[in-house]
Formats: sequence, C-alpha cells, structure tokens
Amino acid sequence: SSLVLRPWVSVIAGRHFLTRTVARAASGYHCISRCVRGGYLLGEHEGLTDRKQWIEDRLEFLATNFAIAVGGFSILDNHLHVLLRLDPGDAKLWNADQVVRRWMKIYPPAALDLVNEKAVAVWIENETRDIERVKTLRARLQDLSWFMKSLKEPLSRLANQQDGCRGTFWEKRFKSIAILDTEALLATCIYIDLNVFAAGLAETPETSPHTSVQRRVVHVQQQD
Repeated sequence: SSLVLRPWVSVIAGRHFLTRTVARAASGYHCISRCVRGGYLLGEHEGLTDRKQWIEDRLEFLATNFAIAVGGFSILDNHLHVLLRLDPGDAKLWNADQVVRRWMKIYPPAALDLVNEKAVAVWIENETRDIERVKTLRARLQDLSWFMKSLKEPLSRLANQQDGCRGTFWEKRFKSIAILDTEALLATCIYIDLNVFAAGLAETPETSPHTSVQRRVVHVQQQD
C-alpha cells in the first residue's frame, strides 16, 4: 500500500510505525512541549489563528520534508505530545537537489522570489554545489532538535505578533524521552492517544480533537 510510504501516514498506519521503530533501538522519541508558565496559549482565541490546527498542519508539513516520521500526537491548551521516529536511512537516499528543495520549503530564503522559477532554479543549483552546505542540511533534516525547532519557533512568532507582545511562548526547549523497547513504545502510544480523553476534554478517545487517534478513526471511517 502507498500509505506506508509517506511519513505522515504513520499517524494513520500505526502498525507500520510500530514495526519500524521496534526494529531500530532508540529511534523513537516521545517529545513534550509546554507553554511558558503553564499558560493556556494554545486554546481558542476569537478572531485569531486556530493554534492547535496550525500545529497539526505543521506536523504534517514537516513529516513530508524531514526524515522523521510522526507516529502520534495530542495537542492540549497548554502543552503538546508528539511521538517521533528518526529515519536517517531515508535522508541518505536523497540527492543534493532533494535535500536543498526540502530545506527551502521549510525555511524559504527571505531574499529569494519563490514565484520566479528561474531565480529559484539558480539558487538551488548554487546551493547544491556547496558540498558542506548540503551535508549540513541533510544532517538537520534528520535531527530531532531541528524538527522541534521548526515546529515551535514559527508558532511563537505568529502568536506574539497576534497577541501584540514579545517574549517566550514555550517553556524551555522540549523534553524528549527515548523509547527503547516494544513495551515502552506501546505504553507511549496509548498515553498520547488517550491524553485528551483522560483529561476529561472528550467523551471518547475517537472524539478527542487534535489527536492522532482521531485521525486514525476518521481515516478508517473514510475507507468504509
């Protein structure tokens, strides 16, 4: 099935994510990020961006460009949980052009006119000639810290702009817990999937908003 070939679909095709993660020790991580001072900064703000949906969409976007798969997530008003798997073998298969294009999508150069196809082509060609640069970008595209940085920093800037303030949005960087065996992986999956439900914010796990378990249920229902 083509489903197992796309990183983001790991959220839906849970068995495939479990199989590949178990096969490689310490390739899975449970990452947790909290809003500064426990503030409910991810909750609904009338007239402003739906921050939870923004994170969900951003996770999907990043999973299609990084060599990192998203196996689960739950987004609450003041923190989020993400289950990630590092896939360095995938990054090794990319040629220089693919590496540069992936990075450009995540961090578009401010001075580059992305509508100008000729200018973009020239920029990419110049970047691919720099062997050390390509090596650096390839490493970043399989790095857990860069994934989380690319997830959190844009939302921080957006939220501060909308709220008309400055300062820290997230508490610290993020907490990551290595998943070392099958038992830990299954326990983490269950914990993340049931997080919103356990907090009393949904009547059933499958109706938990902005969670991977809801994504999987919706996917199954669409197949019927």
